[in-house]
Amino acid sequence: MTDMQQMTDFLMELDALKHINRRSYITGGERLENSAEHSWHLAMACWSLAAHFQLDIDMAKLLQYALVHDLGEVDAGDTFLYSPQRDTANQAERQCVERFAKHQGNGIQDLLTVWDEQEFGDSTEAKLMKAVDRLLPFLLNIAAEGKTWKLHQIKASQVHTAHAFIAETFPELHQWISEKIAFATEQGWLLADDKSEVASK
Repeated sequence: MTDMQQMTDFLMELDALKHINRRSYITGGERLENSAEHSWHLAMACWSLAAHFQLDIDMAKLLQYALVHDLGEVDAGDTFLYSPQRDTANQAERQCVERFAKHQGNGIQDLLTVWDEQEFGDSTEAKLMKAVDRLLPFLLNIAAEGKTWKLHQIKASQVHTAHAFIAETFPELHQWISEKIAFATEQGWLLADDKSEVASK
Protein backbone atom coordinates (compact mmCIF):
# COMPACT_ATOMS: atom_id res chain seq x y z
CA MET A 1 0.00 0.00 0.00
CA THR A 2 1.44 3.38 -1.01
CA ASP A 3 1.66 6.35 1.32
CA MET A 4 -0.85 8.18 -0.86
CA GLN A 5 -3.27 5.26 -0.63
CA GLN A 6 -2.93 5.20 3.15
CA MET A 7 -3.55 8.93 3.32
CA THR A 8 -6.65 8.78 1.16
CA ASP A 9 -7.94 5.79 3.13
CA PHE A 10 -7.65 7.91 6.27
CA LEU A 11 -9.60 10.73 4.63
CA MET A 12 -12.38 8.32 3.73
CA GLU A 13 -12.43 7.03 7.29
CA LEU A 14 -13.08 10.60 8.42
CA ASP A 15 -15.98 10.78 5.96
CA ALA A 16 -17.84 8.22 8.08
CA LEU A 17 -18.80 11.02 10.50
CA LYS A 18 -21.42 12.06 7.92
CA HIS A 19 -23.31 8.84 8.70
CA ILE A 20 -23.73 9.61 12.41
CA ASN A 21 -27.09 11.19 13.08
CA ARG A 22 -27.65 13.45 16.04
CA ARG A 23 -30.95 14.15 17.82
CA SER A 24 -31.43 17.72 16.56
CA TYR A 25 -33.30 18.51 13.37
CA ILE A 26 -31.81 20.79 10.75
CA THR A 27 -33.47 24.12 10.04
CA GLY A 28 -36.89 23.35 8.61
CA GLY A 29 -37.15 20.08 10.52
CA GLU A 30 -36.93 17.84 7.46
CA ARG A 31 -34.29 15.47 8.82
CA LEU A 32 -31.82 14.96 11.62
CA GLU A 33 -28.51 16.77 11.58
CA ASN A 34 -25.43 14.57 11.23
CA SER A 35 -22.27 14.94 13.27
CA ALA A 36 -20.14 16.18 10.36
CA GLU A 37 -22.61 19.01 9.75
CA HIS A 38 -22.54 19.83 13.44
CA SER A 39 -18.73 19.89 13.44
CA TRP A 40 -18.67 22.43 10.61
CA HIS A 41 -21.33 24.54 12.33
CA LEU A 42 -19.41 24.31 15.60
CA ALA A 43 -16.18 25.54 14.01
CA MET A 44 -17.88 28.50 12.32
CA ALA A 45 -19.83 29.41 15.44
CA CYS A 46 -16.71 29.26 17.63
CA TRP A 47 -14.91 31.56 15.23
CA SER A 48 -17.82 34.01 15.25
CA LEU A 49 -18.39 34.02 19.02
CA ALA A 50 -14.69 34.39 19.75
CA ALA A 51 -14.79 37.58 17.71
CA HIS A 52 -18.05 38.72 19.33
CA PHE A 53 -16.67 38.34 22.83
CA GLN A 54 -13.28 39.74 21.74
CA LEU A 55 -11.43 36.83 23.31
CA ASP A 56 -7.65 36.63 23.36
CA ILE A 57 -7.34 33.08 22.12
CA ASP A 58 -5.41 30.80 19.80
CA MET A 59 -7.87 30.67 16.90
CA ALA A 60 -6.13 27.75 15.21
CA LYS A 61 -6.37 25.74 18.42
CA LEU A 62 -10.04 26.67 18.87
CA LEU A 63 -10.92 25.49 15.37
CA GLN A 64 -8.94 22.28 15.86
CA TYR A 65 -10.94 21.63 19.04
CA ALA A 66 -14.21 22.18 17.19
CA LEU A 67 -13.25 19.93 14.28
CA VAL A 68 -12.00 17.04 16.42
CA HIS A 69 -14.65 17.27 19.13
CA ASP A 70 -17.10 14.73 17.71
CA LEU A 71 -14.63 12.60 15.75
CA GLY A 72 -14.96 9.77 18.27
CA GLU A 73 -18.60 9.38 17.32
CA VAL A 74 -17.54 7.55 14.15
CA ASP A 75 -17.28 4.40 16.31
CA ALA A 76 -19.18 5.40 19.44
CA GLY A 77 -22.17 7.09 17.84
CA ASP A 78 -23.84 10.22 19.18
CA THR A 79 -24.95 10.15 22.81
CA PHE A 80 -28.03 12.25 23.49
CA LEU A 81 -27.33 15.15 25.84
CA TYR A 82 -29.99 13.93 28.27
CA SER A 83 -29.02 10.26 28.16
CA PRO A 84 -28.02 8.48 31.41
CA GLN A 85 -24.90 7.29 29.56
CA ARG A 86 -23.75 10.83 28.80
CA ASP A 87 -21.08 10.96 31.52
CA THR A 88 -19.23 7.89 30.22
CA ALA A 89 -19.67 8.44 26.48
CA ASN A 90 -16.25 10.05 26.14
CA GLN A 91 -14.53 6.75 26.99
CA ALA A 92 -15.69 5.05 23.80
CA GLU A 93 -15.14 8.26 21.83
CA ARG A 94 -11.53 8.50 23.01
CA GLN A 95 -10.88 4.91 21.93
CA CYS A 96 -12.11 5.83 18.46
CA VAL A 97 -9.89 8.91 18.27
CA GLU A 98 -6.95 6.79 19.40
CA ARG A 99 -7.71 4.41 16.53
CA PHE A 100 -7.67 7.34 14.11
CA ALA A 101 -4.42 8.62 15.60
CA LYS A 102 -2.75 5.26 14.98
CA HIS A 103 -4.03 5.00 11.40
CA GLN A 104 -1.11 4.68 8.98
CA GLY A 105 -2.53 7.43 6.79
CA ASN A 106 -2.97 9.96 9.60
CA GLY A 107 -0.64 12.94 9.24
CA ILE A 108 -1.86 14.75 12.38
CA GLN A 109 0.70 13.72 14.96
CA ASP A 110 -1.05 15.39 17.90
CA LEU A 111 -4.59 14.26 17.02
CA LEU A 112 -5.23 12.43 20.31
CA THR A 113 -3.55 15.18 22.33
CA VAL A 114 -5.78 17.82 20.78
CA TRP A 115 -8.86 15.69 21.47
CA ASP A 116 -7.82 15.26 25.10
CA GLU A 117 -7.24 19.00 25.46
CA GLN A 118 -10.70 19.91 24.22
CA GLU A 119 -12.39 17.16 26.22
CA PHE A 120 -10.61 17.50 29.56
CA GLY A 121 -8.93 20.93 29.41
CA ASP A 122 -10.07 24.20 30.94
CA SER A 123 -8.45 26.67 28.57
CA THR A 124 -10.48 29.58 27.21
CA GLU A 125 -10.57 27.79 23.87
CA ALA A 126 -11.98 24.62 25.45
CA LYS A 127 -14.53 26.54 27.51
CA LEU A 128 -15.81 28.44 24.49
CA MET A 129 -16.00 25.31 22.36
CA LYS A 130 -18.01 23.49 25.02
CA ALA A 131 -20.39 26.43 25.44
CA VAL A 132 -20.99 26.69 21.71
CA ASP A 133 -21.40 22.91 21.45
CA ARG A 134 -24.35 23.23 23.83
CA LEU A 135 -25.70 26.37 22.18
CA LEU A 136 -26.10 24.99 18.65
CA PRO A 137 -28.52 22.12 19.33
CA PHE A 138 -30.39 24.50 21.62
CA LEU A 139 -30.81 26.90 18.71
CA LEU A 140 -32.00 24.10 16.44
CA ASN A 141 -34.57 23.08 19.03
CA ILE A 142 -35.85 26.64 19.26
CA ALA A 143 -36.03 26.86 15.46
CA ALA A 144 -37.91 23.53 15.30
CA GLU A 145 -40.35 24.60 18.02
CA GLY A 146 -38.90 22.07 20.43
CA LYS A 147 -39.29 19.06 18.15
CA THR A 148 -36.58 16.98 19.79
CA TRP A 149 -37.49 18.16 23.28
CA LYS A 150 -41.11 17.17 22.75
CA LEU A 151 -40.23 13.78 21.26
CA HIS A 152 -38.12 12.92 24.30
CA GLN A 153 -40.31 14.73 26.89
CA ILE A 154 -37.48 16.94 28.11
CA LYS A 155 -38.11 19.14 31.15
CA ALA A 156 -37.07 22.77 31.46
CA SER A 157 -34.97 21.88 34.50
CA GLN A 158 -32.95 19.40 32.42
CA VAL A 159 -32.11 22.08 29.89
CA HIS A 160 -31.23 24.57 32.63
CA THR A 161 -28.89 22.03 34.23
CA ALA A 162 -27.21 21.10 30.94
CA HIS A 163 -26.40 24.75 30.21
CA ALA A 164 -25.64 25.98 33.75
CA PHE A 165 -21.85 25.83 33.33
CA ILE A 166 -22.00 28.56 30.67
CA ALA A 167 -22.97 31.16 33.30
CA GLU A 168 -19.47 31.27 34.79
CA THR A 169 -17.57 32.15 31.64
CA PHE A 170 -20.21 33.61 29.32
CA PRO A 171 -22.95 35.16 31.50
CA GLU A 172 -24.43 37.16 28.61
CA LEU A 173 -24.94 33.99 26.60
CA HIS A 174 -26.30 32.11 29.59
CA GLN A 175 -28.84 34.84 30.33
CA TRP A 176 -30.10 34.71 26.74
CA ILE A 177 -30.42 30.92 26.92
CA SER A 178 -32.34 31.16 30.21
CA GLU A 179 -34.80 33.59 28.64
CA LYS A 180 -35.32 31.24 25.70
CA ILE A 181 -35.89 28.29 28.05
CA ALA A 182 -38.63 30.27 29.77
CA PHE A 183 -40.17 31.08 26.38
CA ALA A 184 -39.96 27.44 25.24
CA THR A 185 -41.66 26.33 28.44
CA GLU A 186 -44.44 28.86 27.94
CA GLN A 187 -44.95 27.53 24.41
CA GLY A 188 -45.15 23.95 25.64
CA TRP A 189 -41.98 22.87 23.85
CA LEU A 190 -40.41 21.93 27.18
CA LEU A 191 -42.23 20.27 30.05
CA ALA A 192 -42.76 22.62 32.95
CA ASP A 193 -41.35 21.41 36.26
CA ASP A 194 -43.61 20.58 39.16
CA LYS A 195 -43.72 23.24 41.86
CA SER A 196 -42.09 20.78 44.26
CA GLU A 197 -39.16 20.33 41.84
CA VAL A 198 -38.73 24.07 41.40
CA ALA A 199 -38.81 24.62 45.17
CA SER A 200 -36.03 22.07 45.70
CA LYS A 201 -33.60 23.84 43.36
